[in-house]
Order: sequence, then C-alpha cells, then structure tokens
Amino acid sequence: HLVARHGVRGLLLASRRGEADPVLRALVEELRTAGDGRVEVRAEACDLADAAAVDRLVAGVDPARPLTGVFHAAGTLDDAVLANLTDERLDRVLRPKADAAAHLHRATEGLPLAAFVLFSSVAGVLGNAGQAGYAAANAHLDALAQRRTSAGLPGTSLAWGLWETDDTSGMAGSLDTAARARIDRLGIRPLSTAEGLDLLDAALALGDKAPALLVPARFDTAALARRPGGPPPLLADLVPARRAT
Repeated sequence: HLVARHGVRGLLLASRRGEADPVLRALVEELRTAGDGRVEVRAEACDLADAAAVDRLVAGVDPARPLTGVFHAAGTLDDAVLANLTDERLDRVLRPKADAAAHLHRATEGLPLAAFVLFSSVAGVLGNAGQAGYAAANAHLDALAQRRTSAGLPGTSLAWGLWETDDTSGMAGSLDTAARARIDRLGIRPLSTAEGLDLLDAALALGDKAPALLVPARFDTAALARRPGGPPPLLADLVPARRAT
C-alpha cells in the first residue's frame, strides 16, 4: 500500500526470520514487481526486541537512501486471565510490541523522520477480558507516541479495532469463539482491509496535525446500547441518549 498509494520507492522489511520466511520472501518479490523495478526492497532478519540488533539494523541503512519513516506493525497474542499470567507469557506479548517500539524510538530518535507510526490496538484504550498483557503492551505504544510528539518528534499510535481476514495466521484469525464474543460485546465490528487502509491514509493525511493517539475502529452503537450495564464510559458519547417517554 505504501508503494502503490504513497509512492514509496525504498523499503526495509524487518522480521525475526527475514527472507527465510516464505511469506515475507513472496512479499518482497511482489513489491519489486509492483514497482516496475523502481522499488528497492530489502528484507532483514532482526529481532526488534533486541536493542543491539536494532542498532545494527538502523546503522546498516545506506546514507544515500536515508531512513525517513518507521512503521511498527508487529504483535502477538497469549491471552489468559490474571491468575494464569506468568512472566514468560507477559514477556512473549510485551517483547514484539513494547520492547521493539522502544528500541526503534531510541535508535531513530536523532534522525529526521517524516513518520513514526505504531500499530496499536483498541484493547489498550478499552481493555478486554483475558488480554491484560496485550492491553498493557499497546498502551505502551500509545504512551510512546505521546512522548515523541511532546518532544517535537513525529509519532502516531493507531489503536486499531478488529480487522477481518481470511488468513488464520493473522491475529484476528487466531481469535477463538470466546475471544470474538468478548469483542462483539464491546460493540466492535470488523474492518475490511480496504476500510483499514483508507483509515490509515486518513491518519497519515493529518501530518503533524494528527494527535498522538487515534482509534480507527468501527463500533455498533445499537450493540453498545444493549450492553448490560450500558456502554463503557469511554464510549458513552457514541450512543444516542434515550428519550423519556
């Protein structure tokens, strides 16, 4: 999307496996083809939760094609009620979100970036049963974006609602029936890929006028109104007030 819609001609894709991941390798080839040979794409194996590895990744960027934007879209789930949370389970969720974003911030803080975009989740704004670790990880991204904008640096945290997908390897595809039911009770309805990308474009179009935190999500106000106990306080203004009869 950045290539097709925004004219990006240089991409550095970082993941733990790099081109050893067949899905990423196929994406690299697709991007090169889509750009008619004018798009330079490099895939690197890098654990972004490793500070030294992030330093090496950023230092390896060609000065002739400097880094101008960062999009952090990593994440994983390990849902559990509080009684079943362990250090290991929390670490598994926090590392790719909170640790990686913090390392990217520190490693690029002195660079003249035009964009520093964090893919967060509405779970960090509203909370969600069974997702204490995931909510905390995303709240960290939201706070990091605020810290950056307060320091005069670009920073936008997008607290996404649910994306609909047929890919069972994706985060939405990994949700079981109970998890989807909890999301439904919050009145959250899935976004199509096209709708999600339109919302991304709308956020990017705001430029330096964008608030540090945006919540691109779809809410079913009728479902919120029917919710036992009423809507969550943060969403109360979305529900039309009932007229007295």
